[in-house]
Amino acid sequence: MKICFVMYPWDRVEPETDSTLRLIHEAAARGHTVAITTPNNLTMRDSMAIAFCNVLKNKEVSSNIPSFYKKAEFTKAQLPLAGFDVIFMRANPPLDTMALNFLDSVRDDTFIMNDIDGLRVANNKLYTASLPDPNNEFIPVTHVSKNREYLERVLDENTNDRMILKPLNGYGGKGVILVEKSAKSSVKSLLDFYIGDDHNYVILQDYIEGAEQGDVRIMMLNGEPIGAMRRVPAQGDVRSNIHAGGKEVKHVLTKQELRLCKHIGPKLVRDGLYFVGLDVINGKLVEVNVLSPGGITRINRLNRTKLQRDVLDFVESVVVAKEVSITRKNEFRKVIADATAY
Repeated sequence: MKICFVMYPWDRVEPETDSTLRLIHEAAARGHTVAITTPNNLTMRDSMAIAFCNVLKNKEVSSNIPSFYKKAEFTKAQLPLAGFDVIFMRANPPLDTMALNFLDSVRDDTFIMNDIDGLRVANNKLYTASLPDPNNEFIPVTHVSKNREYLERVLDENTNDRMILKPLNGYGGKGVILVEKSAKSSVKSLLDFYIGDDHNYVILQDYIEGAEQGDVRIMMLNGEPIGAMRRVPAQGDVRSNIHAGGKEVKHVLTKQELRLCKHIGPKLVRDGLYFVGLDVINGKLVEVNVLSPGGITRINRLNRTKLQRDVLDFVESVVVAKEVSITRKNEFRKVIADATAY
């Protein structure tokens, strides 16, 4: 197969922990042609979407992933996106909507993971808040608004003394704050800061008991859980994200977490969100990470697994089953073969 990774710059990869690198390594180890590019390198040429790519040219693939990263050699090429069998959208948040517009033009020719429409609807926390859960069994009570008076009233009328405040478009634990009903003056200042002159949306969410013990990252593939870890926050912090100072420990999914996965899995598949990371606290879903979900390396280390193998197995099965126009596909494949000959 010919696989393109639309991602962050190669020199920003952290070889010891990077999930995208594990996927690239697995694809290369299986003998697939691997090209990497960034959203900024997507281009339209003569009404055809192309990418300025770096194509991996190593014939021998080291089993040691950091060594593979260090020794990776590339050749530069301008390649038609429609010639790839698979495009992994693995760019870091926030979502580059223009990049999705380029990918739109090849969605009938190429399997894109995750689906473009799915990324559009699920790239912020509003997707989680809008999932069907009338009894709040799986999702905490959530309010999303840019109206300061409404948000202040929500906090004032809430039966709990504490709530979680966070920006709608935040990621990596940035901006997540525990607010208390008694600190009204501080809340007003925080809302002024978060909403700002740009009138940004913010989230007020019920505080989930047990949050101080950390959250659980569940990796979902084609609607099914394939691995998980618990992330314990740093002392005095409500954020469990690894980038916010949390640490990971081994975790076995509880019955409630398995029920959550079963509840949300079909919806994820319908939306084309085949590979995602769920953030769960005490059995309740707080976020769905769809753009570049991480955790593969740490879960692998904790459970002695290789989740990247599951992902590539799934992608290969989709490509085999996907009906494409053979004539057009062969034409673009020849372009890539000629451009990457060495």
